[in-house]
Amino acid sequence: MAVFFTAALLAMTCPLMAFDLGQSTRCVPIPNQMKVCQDVGYSEMRLPNFLGHSSLESEVVPRSEDWRPLLQTGCHPQAQAFLCSLIAPVCLDTFILPCRSLCVAVRDSCAPVLACQGHAWPEALDCDRFPAQEDMCLSPQPKFNHFVKDLPKPACQNCPSVEDSPAMKTVLDALCQHDFAVIAKLSRRRLPMGEPEFEIEGRVEFIRQGPLLPYDTQHLLQQWLLINVRCAHALVRPGRAQLYLLTGAVQHDGSLALTRLFPRHKKDVNIAVATRKWKHHRC
Repeated sequence: MAVFFTAALLAMTCPLMAFDLGQSTRCVPIPNQMKVCQDVGYSEMRLPNFLGHSSLESEVVPRSEDWRPLLQTGCHPQAQAFLCSLIAPVCLDTFILPCRSLCVAVRDSCAPVLACQGHAWPEALDCDRFPAQEDMCLSPQPKFNHFVKDLPKPACQNCPSVEDSPAMKTVLDALCQHDFAVIAKLSRRRLPMGEPEFEIEGRVEFIRQGPLLPYDTQHLLQQWLLINVRCAHALVRPGRAQLYLLTGAVQHDGSLALTRLFPRHKKDVNIAVATRKWKHHRC
């Protein structure tokens, strides 16, 4: 999964606008197995699509699944609409391409996620290839919820240090030095293709809440795992779950960074003692 986007990149080496807008197309139902584009607000798509794929079974459906891990990171709220407008274009009387402004918005949010995996934004999705006229293309939706903008966001980062069997003072110092501290169970699942490989299992326990919000933190940490998938591979073995004390900070740009992780094992009592003492500890 660390190189999940390789197949999609290879599938998109040909220029996007090689698709001939004057060629004959047909309308077909979006197949049920094409999960990536099941909830886009329409049920029929054009074939060939804007990537030049003409076969549902051998091209459209399998290549659409290559995008699922990127969408699962939540890198942009309109990433699905943008990608599906290309791989499953809506069947109307005219061709509707995504606007250049939509491409730029999605690229600016999602390209850093690809970079975290060691991949560049695909050349076939060069935003200059898309139309600039907002009234003849799929444009970005306005941001209605201004509060969401102020929530911490996961971002690509260097992998945090992992410290086994820490001394109690080490844990207390980490709690003092960072904005937040939580206990969470990181899980790496063996599930059918398309399901997130990493998740936060069960409830998140707050030791130091800081700027985090209870209803958002579990989802926030799971997105961190999916974005920083190389770090996640080092933290959790396949088919296993591991309990961690995680400490971190929220940066000036609003991005969340995990800084020190302490695996919680039954034989290690220092973490449990330190978290109990924290309520009355003076930094």
